[in-house]
Amino acid sequence: MLKVQNAILHVFDFETGGKYLSDRELDLSERATRSYVQRHLRKVSASPESRHGEFCEGSAFEQKIRDYFAGREDFVALSQDIGQYFWEELRRSDDPGQCDVLVADFEDTDAVVAQAKATDTVVGGALAKALEQDAYDAPPARRFAVILLPRRQAFVHDLRNVDGQAANDVVRTDAALPNPTQKVESYLLVDADTLAIDFCDRARSIAGRDSYIIPDGLLQCTTQASSREVISSVTKIVEDVAEEYGMEPALAVSEAKAYVAERAEMGEVVLPQEVGERVFEDAPQMRESYERKTREERLPEEVPVRRGAANRMTKTHHIRTDTGIEITFPSEFARKPELIEFQRDGDGSMRIVLKGIAHIENR
Repeated sequence: MLKVQNAILHVFDFETGGKYLSDRELDLSERATRSYVQRHLRKVSASPESRHGEFCEGSAFEQKIRDYFAGREDFVALSQDIGQYFWEELRRSDDPGQCDVLVADFEDTDAVVAQAKATDTVVGGALAKALEQDAYDAPPARRFAVILLPRRQAFVHDLRNVDGQAANDVVRTDAALPNPTQKVESYLLVDADTLAIDFCDRARSIAGRDSYIIPDGLLQCTTQASSREVISSVTKIVEDVAEEYGMEPALAVSEAKAYVAERAEMGEVVLPQEVGERVFEDAPQMRESYERKTREERLPEEVPVRRGAANRMTKTHHIRTDTGIEITFPSEFARKPELIEFQRDGDGSMRIVLKGIAHIENR
């Protein structure tokens, strides 16, 4: 469950030069408002696009957020400082776009519950039950979030009365907020316990130079590749090594994905080096080639991957043949030749054998 403690919305209008920093928080007793905020927070919290970072020495925002979590800084005042920063930076941008700033303080028990269930699945028995109970009893993870909500054009009806007659009309509005399912490009999350940072941002042209206003300006933090970037790099390296040494790439990549999904199920970080050890465990040359390529790519030694994000990226593997046939199968089947097998004929062509099938559905 995700519980929002505080939330506030600041509004910008770069066309008219209007800045509207709210003095009051959003009314979270309103179900629609609460649901809208929760859904955006849940989406960015689980996003595989999030890059990771730590505050650099001397970061002014680090001290502000420490003071806030310690109760020495007011939520509204801090949010207004953040809103003022984004207003000043965005209006210097060549293409600021119309947007609002959502600031929130929330508690997230979803990750705790997921970890408890994963522990029960992997460990089993009385120990798992004890760990599961501890996880449910543990305090929820508290996070501070800032999300830039890009506004969009929308058309709405306008009810009018002209000379005593109903005159309904269609008008355009530029004040529509993004739907909760819509992807947002710029946001940040700070963990209250560890001050670990998740963020996403895009380059903006300011004074003729590309600038990242969240990590470099507001946070002043380090930047580590996102889960999606690392997993994409790892699977590409696995595919390249497999092709180089004559191993079936589809099988190798699906094994790599299965490893990532397995680690995420256990609530652990993914170690790029161990991917190669898992996929090429019986081929020392291929393993060495993989390790060399990961060093050249300068991949981090470990990368945190949340369970939900890992499932979306790695749970299944999709392949397409040059004859136009497409197959999607669970990545874990890569190590189950009793269910799917890749065979190569003497003429170099391939065959894919699907086994143990009791029923086929048209989709």
